[in-house]
Amino acid sequence: MAASSTSSQPQPERYDVIIIGTGQSGGPLATAFGAAGRKTAIVEREHVGGTCINVGCTPTKTMVASARVAYLARRGADYGVQTGPIEIDMTTVRRRKRDIVESFRSGSEHRLRDSENVTLLMGEASFVDAHTLDVSFPDAPPQRITAPTIIINTGCRPAVPPIPGLQSVPTLNSTTIMELDRVPSRLIVLGGGYIALEFGQMFRRFGARVTLIERGPQLLSRDDEDIAAEVERILREDGVEVLLQTKTVRIEPGQSGTEEAIHVVAQGPEGERTLAGSHLLVATGRTPNTERLNVSAAGLATDPRGYIRVNERLETNVPGVYALGDVNGGPAFTHISYDDYRILQANLIHNEHRTTAGRLVPSVVYIDPQLGHVGLSEREAKAQGKHVRVAKMPMSYVARALETDEPRGVMKALVDPETDQILGVTILGAEGGEIMSMLEIAMMGKLPYTALRDAIFAHPTFAESLNNLFSSFEE
Repeated sequence: MAASSTSSQPQPERYDVIIIGTGQSGGPLATAFGAAGRKTAIVEREHVGGTCINVGCTPTKTMVASARVAYLARRGADYGVQTGPIEIDMTTVRRRKRDIVESFRSGSEHRLRDSENVTLLMGEASFVDAHTLDVSFPDAPPQRITAPTIIINTGCRPAVPPIPGLQSVPTLNSTTIMELDRVPSRLIVLGGGYIALEFGQMFRRFGARVTLIERGPQLLSRDDEDIAAEVERILREDGVEVLLQTKTVRIEPGQSGTEEAIHVVAQGPEGERTLAGSHLLVATGRTPNTERLNVSAAGLATDPRGYIRVNERLETNVPGVYALGDVNGGPAFTHISYDDYRILQANLIHNEHRTTAGRLVPSVVYIDPQLGHVGLSEREAKAQGKHVRVAKMPMSYVARALETDEPRGVMKALVDPETDQILGVTILGAEGGEIMSMLEIAMMGKLPYTALRDAIFAHPTFAESLNNLFSSFEE
């Protein structure tokens, strides 16, 4: 009977490459392998495009843009432009966001479906062994597939912290908050990182009263204290209540459907207090999508949080299996996931030897003004025992910022005193991400800071601020 059962088991469909997840690594890799003549399967359990297109960069920055328009409309009088009362139509904001997401998503899906040698399987994959997967489908029998090369690009999702009473109230995360059809009257945000700050400021600009609760001593825990303090000042100026060194003790239900539907009991420097809100956004971190992959069946090593361990070549401990993007525990940015794709494309298709070692990791927090960063922070430099020179200048010294009435923020750069090389940059200011990117190019080209100090930039631009920044060293 056993032999008969084994012989009746259908043989798995064989591919050259299997990719799990259609994020910013998985999608481009599938088309690259297909173009190279390799039979490729790519498995997606929900929406093509991954976090960035569907619930991350694309929709959030679309909504940030709407919030900025509301902010500028309210400031019209500052520019001599008289406007009437500002009203927010969240259904239109949401529709605009959905339309852009659908455009990006459908474009990505069409590219995959139209790619030669690529099969898109809309199902959920789990390991049977190191090179075999079962794919389950909502409306079809499961399918078993196998390949010598397997690439995991399953990303992350919002984490749920172990706070007593959290399950007793309705909560929002970074995905569901973008589906609201009206502006919350009182929004409480748990967390002080990128997601918390972007949504906190956004919904304040839409008209909500917003309170941020951060258990640490500063917002943006990895940033320099002076930068975090300036971000805090800007948020407070925008009307966001910021509570630092405050622990969420428990959550209690209030009166449903009111401004006090949710009660957050918090312990801060001044003792315990109860905050009442209509909505609660939980933005306390993310967790990898690995628990349903059955990684133990493949023998894959993970860290205590469930991230798949990889080396500088993005190889797991299992030969032929790779992990790219957020799921490997590296920097959780779309552009890093895309660079992971380029590394594997170079190594597995073109027989090169690229690694993640030494690559610059730029980032932008899309608060307003933007916070752009690349390279070392002053805190990191000190931890590494590096002696650096620090150039620092407020954005209020920048002519273009004054002319556009956007003088909030600060520019900061770290320079090696022996080589004059730029080691790190933080720009908190109007178009901070774009200014940071200019400096990243200089770092890539090994330009000494003096080249930027002495360069001729068009006036008046934000770029010319680099002349003055690199003449503003702290001694």
